[in-house]
Amino acid sequence: MIYWRAGARQPQVAFVQFVFENHVLDADKRELRRGSQLIALEPQVFDLLLYLIQNRDRVVSKDDLIASVWGGRIVSDSTLASRINAARKAVGDNGDDQKAIRTIARKGVRFICAVSHQPDARPISVPSAPPQDIHFCTTSDGVRIAYALAGHGPPLVKTANWLNHLEYDWQSPIWSHLLHVLAAEHRLIRYDARGNGLSDWELDDISFDAFVRDLESVIDATGVERFPLFGISQGCAVAIAYAVRHPERVSRLILYGGFARGRQRRGSQEEIEQSEAFLTLMRQGWGQENPAFRQLFTSLFLPGGTPEQMQWHNDLQRVTTSPTNAVRIRQAVDELDVTHLLPEVKVPTLVLHCRDDAVQPFEEGRRLAAGIKGSRFVPLEGRNHLILESDPSWARLVGEIRNFLRDL
Repeated sequence: MIYWRAGARQPQVAFVQFVFENHVLDADKRELRRGSQLIALEPQVFDLLLYLIQNRDRVVSKDDLIASVWGGRIVSDSTLASRINAARKAVGDNGDDQKAIRTIARKGVRFICAVSHQPDARPISVPSAPPQDIHFCTTSDGVRIAYALAGHGPPLVKTANWLNHLEYDWQSPIWSHLLHVLAAEHRLIRYDARGNGLSDWELDDISFDAFVRDLESVIDATGVERFPLFGISQGCAVAIAYAVRHPERVSRLILYGGFARGRQRRGSQEEIEQSEAFLTLMRQGWGQENPAFRQLFTSLFLPGGTPEQMQWHNDLQRVTTSPTNAVRIRQAVDELDVTHLLPEVKVPTLVLHCRDDAVQPFEEGRRLAAGIKGSRFVPLEGRNHLILESDPSWARLVGEIRNFLRDL
């Protein structure tokens, strides 16, 4: 929800609290109150209760809870039952009455209290764009990679994804809100991968290994020693590969909207056919002035976008890379598979994924979290692959990232 506060210079994003019976659950503060009384909850119990409330329109299965609260790790039935009982106790319920949390035999559990949303007075202010400095470095195979530095504070490195342009992203209504929030609290380091943006377009190698080399070259050029690494979409696989190769450099790993396997590697004939259809469309219409071909991708990435945002995305795709490179990059992404690397990730990891993401299925986010031991999985409400400033999960996304990086 976007609103203007008197005297404010930027739009504000209201946090939402969940209100039921005489309780208030604050997802950002991670607090549950009964009236004025603060109810002490273990972190897993809080996450379980929050997940049930967010998914109160359906029965939540045991597998859903394990994926969201425990990141897919093996959990005994007794542990699961004890956490559900603790959640019941926290909201004044019990296994006999089941006034708030109802067990559905052989199906799962469901939160059945009426819930309302209460705006919180604490806003997220999206700051105006700080200045950014653009530089170039050269990879081991001679490719010039453009990278940008913006903001102050501890470093935060964002991996490249489909598709980036250092200048246009910084201004666009699709990317700028996220980038400016990150740069307000960190020295944000980001770059254009080979084949797009301000980096070299004429090159021999466009492959997943080459994408990882691009990141390695940028890190070496900036001289940062240890840093959190933030991957979005295909950038998640690049971040995972880097974290496994250089565990001494990465302090935290944030993965949003990601996947371990490209469409050609998921074993689904439907996804393989979709991949091949996309490549055909790119070859035929990517570079045309008529945006009809690119609009298909925009509609998937931003189904909830405004006309202005969709136009930005259409234009961004055309100016960011050539039709030939778009096909080559897409082929490399569809063939990637880092499943075997997931058990080797040893750094604290936060995985976030929109439940109705039309580009990368929610199941792929669950698979990432389940494969990385100890990772925390946060399901987000929404269908845009790129969370917009007006999305209901925007505040949740920022809050989760801030909390995850707070102790660095």
